[in-house]
Amino acid sequence: MPTLLDFRRRIRSVKNTQQITRAMKFVAAARLRRAQEAALAARPYAQELARVLRSTMARLESPKHPLLARRPEERILVIVLSGERGLAGAYNANILKRAAEFLRSKQGKKIVVIPIGKKGRDALRKAGMEFAGEYVNVLARVDLGIAREIANLVTELYSREAIDAVYTVFSEFKNVLAPVLVTEKLLPIEKIEESEETAGERAASQIDYLYEQPETQILDRLLPRYVETQILRIMLESSAAEHAARMTAMEAATKNAGEVIDALTLHMNKVRQAAITKEIIEIVSGAAGTA
Repeated sequence: MPTLLDFRRRIRSVKNTQQITRAMKFVAAARLRRAQEAALAARPYAQELARVLRSTMARLESPKHPLLARRPEERILVIVLSGERGLAGAYNANILKRAAEFLRSKQGKKIVVIPIGKKGRDALRKAGMEFAGEYVNVLARVDLGIAREIANLVTELYSREAIDAVYTVFSEFKNVLAPVLVTEKLLPIEKIEESEETAGERAASQIDYLYEQPETQILDRLLPRYVETQILRIMLESSAAEHAARMTAMEAATKNAGEVIDALTLHMNKVRQAAITKEIIEIVSGAAGTA
């Protein structure tokens, strides 16, 4: 049976762990605030850019551009965004599970991946996936230069017909408690009538903009910028979702540690009380025997 010293050591150990998880929770909360502001700030620009792009495409009967070419999806590129570190609950496991489901749905196709995040890179490498590139330690502080580098790689592969479609798998930030797993098609870009827009969004996409340059020239500038902006957006969303998951996991761990400490303290007090009672009984029995 554990002694009082064993209980005290265990309680001290759990308290030390609780201090670590509480500190990690505060750090994740501070990083989440900055990441959340960046993710929310990027959404309006990305949405408006997509709206302008689809409006421009609607003006052309048959827009011709390498990034608009549609081919049978035989070679697919999947960009998987996961966390850089663990201690984030089921965040990484859920993303990898969604990626595995998507890859199974494309069974028989040639799949290449670009993992963004160390956890996804390690899991996909262990699964034997072919990499077109890999990016780790880039989500702690999302940089436009990295997003542009990834976008250039994706557009170069698609333009020279090395791949036929590009999909992204990531966790979109909604709120602290409810991240949303998303599988999104990046290329080829869908036309207005083929996208999943509401009637209001579709009407807004068909606003009659006035352009100084020819539509084809505008497309040459908009399409690479669109890919770059979407990749930056999903990196910001993924970063915010990871910090939210870590903060929630550390808060739960801190609460669980407190419950363990309470249970151990109660058990220790019972053991100590039993020892005191036993000593009193022995003293009383000895005194009675002497009398």
